[in-house]
Amino acid sequence: MQGSTKPKHFLQLHLLVFIFGFTAILGKLISIEALPLVWYRMLLATLFIACYMGFKQINFIVNIKKLPNLLLAGTTLSLHWVAFFASIKLSNISIALITLSTGAFIGSLVEPLWYKRKIIWYEVVFGLVIVFGLYIIFKFETEYLDGILMGLLSSLFHVVFTMINGKLIQEEKPSVIGFYEMGIGTLFLSGYLFYRKSFTIEFFEISFSDIFYLFVLASVCTAYAFIALVKIMKFISPYSILLSLNLEPVYGIILALIIFGDSEQMRPTFYIGAVIILGIIVLNGVLKNRNNIKLEEQ
Repeated sequence: MQGSTKPKHFLQLHLLVFIFGFTAILGKLISIEALPLVWYRMLLATLFIACYMGFKQINFIVNIKKLPNLLLAGTTLSLHWVAFFASIKLSNISIALITLSTGAFIGSLVEPLWYKRKIIWYEVVFGLVIVFGLYIIFKFETEYLDGILMGLLSSLFHVVFTMINGKLIQEEKPSVIGFYEMGIGTLFLSGYLFYRKSFTIEFFEISFSDIFYLFVLASVCTAYAFIALVKIMKFISPYSILLSLNLEPVYGIILALIIFGDSEQMRPTFYIGAVIILGIIVLNGVLKNRNNIKLEEQ
C-alpha cells in the first residue's frame, strides 16, 4: 500500500522526469559512439551504486533464484540504452525520444501476453492510430529512417526490461537490483567489445568534456534516478508515474531546441505525428486507470 502523497513527492517525480529528458541531451553532447558510451555509463553507475550500498550498509547478497531474471534484465537494459543513444547519433534527440515514447503503448500490447489476459479492444484501435502517427513521421523524415528504426528497437527492449524489472522490484531493494543489472550489463557489453577487439588505446582516450558528461550521466541520470524512482513508487500511484513519464519527450525536445537550436528543428509534420502519439499514450493511461478503479469497486 502506498503512503501519504505530498506535494514534495510530485515535485521529486517531475525532477526525475526532467533528469530522464536531460539524459538525451547528454547523449548528444558526449562525442563517443553509442556502444562505448553505454559501457562507460553502466560501469560508472555500478561503482556509484556499490559505494552507496557500502555507505548504507546494504547487503549485496541476492537470492540465486533471481539470477536468471537479473541476467536477462541487465542484458536487455544495456541493449535498450545502446539502441537509444544510437538513435540520437543517427538522427537527433526529438526522433529518439518520440520513438522511445511508443514503449508505453507497446507495453500495453505485450502485457496481455506476459500476464496471460485478454487484449482490450480499444488498445488495438490506439495501436493503429499510433502506427498512423509514426507513418506521418516516417513519410516526411526519411533522412532519419535509421534513427527511427533504432529508436523503435530501443522502445521494444525497454518494454521487455520493464516487464522483467516489475517483478524484481517487488522482491528486492532498488539499489541491489540496480547494482546487479548495471554490473551484468557492463559484463555483457565487455564480452562483446572484447570479442570485437575494441579495447584499444583509442577506446580509453576520452576528452575531459566527455569524462564530465559521463560522470553526470552515470551518477545523477542513472544511479540516483534509478534508486529515487523506485523509492517514490511507495508514495505515488503507478498510473500517476506513467502519466508523468510521458512528459519526458516533451521536456527533452524543449531542452534540445533551446540548447542545440537548428539541428533539432523538425518539419511541422513531425510535431503533428508526435502529438498524435503522445495524445494516444495519455488517453490509454486515462482509460486504464478508470478500468482499474471500476475493478477495485466491484
